[in-house]
Amino acid sequence: MSARSRGAAAGRLVLRRIGFAVPVLVVVAFGVFLLAAASPFDPVHQYYGVQIYNASAADVARVRAELGLDEPVLAQFWNWASGLLSGDLGVSRSMRQPVAQVVAERLPWTMLLAATGLVLAVLIALVLGTVAAWRQGGWADRLVTAVGHALEGVPPFVLALLAIAVFALGLGWLPVAGLTDAGQDPTFGQVAEHLALPALVLGVSQSPWLVLHVRQSMLAALSEDHVTGARARGLAERVVVLRHALPTALLPFVTLIGARVPELVTGAVLVEEVFSWPGLAAAVVTAATAVDYPLLAVVTLVATPAVLLGSLLADVAALLLDPRVAADG
Repeated sequence: MSARSRGAAAGRLVLRRIGFAVPVLVVVAFGVFLLAAASPFDPVHQYYGVQIYNASAADVARVRAELGLDEPVLAQFWNWASGLLSGDLGVSRSMRQPVAQVVAERLPWTMLLAATGLVLAVLIALVLGTVAAWRQGGWADRLVTAVGHALEGVPPFVLALLAIAVFALGLGWLPVAGLTDAGQDPTFGQVAEHLALPALVLGVSQSPWLVLHVRQSMLAALSEDHVTGARARGLAERVVVLRHALPTALLPFVTLIGARVPELVTGAVLVEEVFSWPGLAAAVVTAATAVDYPLLAVVTLVATPAVLLGSLLADVAALLLDPRVAADG
């Protein structure tokens, strides 16, 4: 398949995936409303807080009607979806502000944390996975493999708590939480200093699978004929590994990165909560406990395209880089 035909196939793949994403988003949004309706939490009680005990039955009924909670779930979903199509994301009952404002204020910080964590995870995987495969059977390989398998089962919030105990409380190298120090403006230096620890925790939490995958792919690449031929021509081992074996191992690695996006989103939420990072995580937790339909649905609709986009980018990259890959949708 020529480069031009692969580009055309990638374009058709993108269009098919976009068409597939629309019903997926509708089903996911409706599922959020159904789950919220089955929640044991009463949105009106969450809206009032402790003042619910001082409110009369008439006041509670009036608020329930104003919030549209006296309507069936299907009607609530339709009202929300109709507003969404007209550009109105609704008002968050738990945050007491428009949903669009909540997302606009918090989403950039979540994206910054997730992107930085992903970059760190990729760098860690490429370096450690390559070294482990290059020195197969040596102490570096055994150490990387053992630590990788050990970290596979450790949740991100556990790593976050350990990192706080060591680097923030113990050594005092980095701040514990927040976006900036108290009373400081969010300058580049302040944000970078406070981002370092949560991004490192997120990157390390996502790296074990990537490291082990790079190691396995490199071992397979090092045994291929073109690598053997490069060695037979007398090329330096460093050139053989980095210029011949590593590019071959990168294709399945790119696909795996796309598959890890759901875990990255989940890990970012957990890390944000531990470090009080001002992203969407706190809004998600608040909206879930308050059964905040508008905010829950919109946040879910923000996370779902991220997962779908990660899978799409991985498939497109594989299609463009490897002529053996067919665009089957």
